[in-house]
Amino acid sequence: MTDIPKVLTDELRQQLATISTATLAHQLQMRGIRGSFFSGLRPTHPEIRMVGRARTLRYVALREDQAPRFQRGVNAQKRAAEGIEAGDILVIEARNVPDAGTIGDIYVGRVHALGGVGVITDGALRDTPAITSLPISVYHQSSHAATLGRYHMPYSTDDCITCAGVFVEPGDVIVGDAEGAVVIPMALVEEVTKAGLAQEDVEAFAIERVAAGESTLDLFPLAESRKADYEAWRAARGKKD
Repeated sequence: MTDIPKVLTDELRQQLATISTATLAHQLQMRGIRGSFFSGLRPTHPEIRMVGRARTLRYVALREDQAPRFQRGVNAQKRAAEGIEAGDILVIEARNVPDAGTIGDIYVGRVHALGGVGVITDGALRDTPAITSLPISVYHQSSHAATLGRYHMPYSTDDCITCAGVFVEPGDVIVGDAEGAVVIPMALVEEVTKAGLAQEDVEAFAIERVAAGESTLDLFPLAESRKADYEAWRAARGKKD
């Protein structure tokens, strides 16, 4: 077992699985956090919603005289994969290098077998067709057949890292959908979840009214003059605060 904080309850996990990454990124931006979305990554399974606790793996640049020290034996990559617990997401810092593999099907398979719910790397996948056959979503920049040893050395696990331009602390909450993935600081999870649900409720009302032919001018954002209409809409659907 690890001592990485666990802030996700079953209820929060279920709620976050209904909120888009666009909404979550907006809520974080409203709180002054602009760098929450993992830029330039795509999922192997856009149809799978991913919600979990961040566990981290850091790669550093290859230096040939140090490679035996960091690449051999029970290295950081092996420790990261074997240390996964149910509900975890492995997040890999690979310095945005697109042309060397950072994880392959065996280690992704191990993450899945241990109950992990996702992998994120800002580098390349190796064995992408085999990884895609697994029922776990892996966010990645590219695919490349070369092993990590071409450019990387596995350096550390469960340290703070930067992946795809995003600072990630072990224990943060990661949410992924077809658009991409976003990190929520662990201290803000409950607040952002509640606000995200409220935002998407208002937007559902706006989408319905726009589809009915109404102007966006007083619907997005919701004007004070339309709040009574919105509350009536909620009441008709049995929604409560």
